[in-house]
Amino acid sequence: MVATGRIAHRVTRDLALLEGAVLQAVSSRSAAAAKDFAGQYGFAASYHDQPAENGYAQLFADPLVDVVYIATPHAQHFEVAKAALEAGKHVLCEKPLTVNAREARELTSLAGARKLFLMEAVWTRFLPATRRALDLIRSGGIGEVRWLQADLGFAAAYDPQDRLWDPAAGGGALLDLTVYPLTWAVSTLGFPAGITAEGRLNQDGVDVQNTVTLHYPDGAAAQLVSSLQSNSPGTVTVSGTKGWLRTGSPLYNPRSLQYSGAGGVVRTEAFPEETEGFIHELREAARCIRAGLQESPLMPWDESVRIMQLLDDVREQLGLRYANDS
Repeated sequence: MVATGRIAHRVTRDLALLEGAVLQAVSSRSAAAAKDFAGQYGFAASYHDQPAENGYAQLFADPLVDVVYIATPHAQHFEVAKAALEAGKHVLCEKPLTVNAREARELTSLAGARKLFLMEAVWTRFLPATRRALDLIRSGGIGEVRWLQADLGFAAAYDPQDRLWDPAAGGGALLDLTVYPLTWAVSTLGFPAGITAEGRLNQDGVDVQNTVTLHYPDGAAAQLVSSLQSNSPGTVTVSGTKGWLRTGSPLYNPRSLQYSGAGGVVRTEAFPEETEGFIHELREAARCIRAGLQESPLMPWDESVRIMQLLDDVREQLGLRYANDS
């Protein structure tokens, strides 16, 4: 585990449940944080290098480490994932894989050349509720999909010290929130012919709200709204020629689905979960690595790169830039 922030704690609670896995090592910019994290979850080793911004070098040099989970802020994903791949480690990287498509293409090319597994950890794709929803849609249960609406927002207190509000860390609504509605849209309707976006940047150049519309050749559309300014239901609605489907909230980890087909009867399915929900993507990564696969068919490299390109297109329309772009 690289880094010891909020997401690292949540993922590690499920990682401890992964069949056949050993919690070998954790690294952090803080020696105390790494040691405390290792003690809390039972990692065999904790590492901290100097300088602090390179706190993962010893972890990557550990011969007992096979796979690394990268839980750093967004802007560090490329640098850390590249170093891990160059060290011969398989990589599972917290979403987004990188902050732009150029970086994503370089990582997938490197993983291919090194014959290593690489996957963007978009946990929503692997959840039972998501897979069931996509099965219903793709089987024609609601007919031909004509439009999709998805929203995700919460009123976040402004804190320039928090990575969510830090432009250097890739903060803002786009990479933290829009990734999820966009994942649902692409999984349901595929990649669009065009994309339009509008939004608002704050005084620091961080996007606090955005509205994205995906346009398809047959006239279908997806409307996505993400916000750090207001609370929203956090659901996905998919409308087809024979019926509709709606997820429970939050859309990134729904525990229920409602849907109606040609007969008009509304059905509800529940998906109780005793874990954090990350166990499903962890199992998929382990399955692929044991099978000698370099990428998961559920989250292939091409989709990660193309979704990153869509986000680049949105940023161009919003006038949003990251330090990594230069």
